[in-house]
Amino acid sequence: MPPSQKRIPGQVRKAKIIRAAASLFAEKGFSGTKTREVAVRAGVSEGLIFKHFPSKEDLYAAILAEESPVPGLLSRVRKLAEQQKDVEVFSVIAQTVVGGAPDSHLMRLILFSALENHELSDMFFQNHIRGFYDFLAGYIQQRIDEGAFHPVPPLIAARSFMGMLIYHRLLTVLFHAQLPHTAEDISRTFVNIMMNGLKVPPLKGQARVSGKTRKAQKRKTRKA
Repeated sequence: MPPSQKRIPGQVRKAKIIRAAASLFAEKGFSGTKTREVAVRAGVSEGLIFKHFPSKEDLYAAILAEESPVPGLLSRVRKLAEQQKDVEVFSVIAQTVVGGAPDSHLMRLILFSALENHELSDMFFQNHIRGFYDFLAGYIQQRIDEGAFHPVPPLIAARSFMGMLIYHRLLTVLFHAQLPHTAEDISRTFVNIMMNGLKVPPLKGQARVSGKTRKAQKRKTRKA
């Protein structure tokens, strides 16, 4: 059989379908994209799409599973968090987002789904975003309890940090508002803002104390 007529492996065809659907959903939205358009762009039959993905919703879920940066990022920061490497935890997150995650296609797809279909945006939030925020807020609370961070509502702190990054990503993707700085400098600045607002400098000649111990010390000082 000539090379041009060789049968394409199923996983390759499936990957082509996912890439084609992701680009079309990003351009036209979930509701505005027809499966026959996905078939044309992927270079496959419409029937083959339904063989791999019984519905458009299944295809959407496959795109998220394939292209979402959250699982890989969460795996990396968990390892750093176990070692209590505070700056590294936030740096890896910042470098990932500032460096281009999620990519423009995935970001537009997510925004379209949020505007068009609550069920799809909820799928993304529950399966990808919620777990990440729970982890980050939990880590911040742990470090508060250990006396490393100022006592603040941990989920608000997590949203504040991610809010800076996601807003920067939105400006870059949607409005092409580039900054005259390197990605490394931008990431470092975001991390410095976060850490200078949370980090408690160690007292000279003293070990760090927990948030509860620090409050008790303040009460004793006031009584004195």
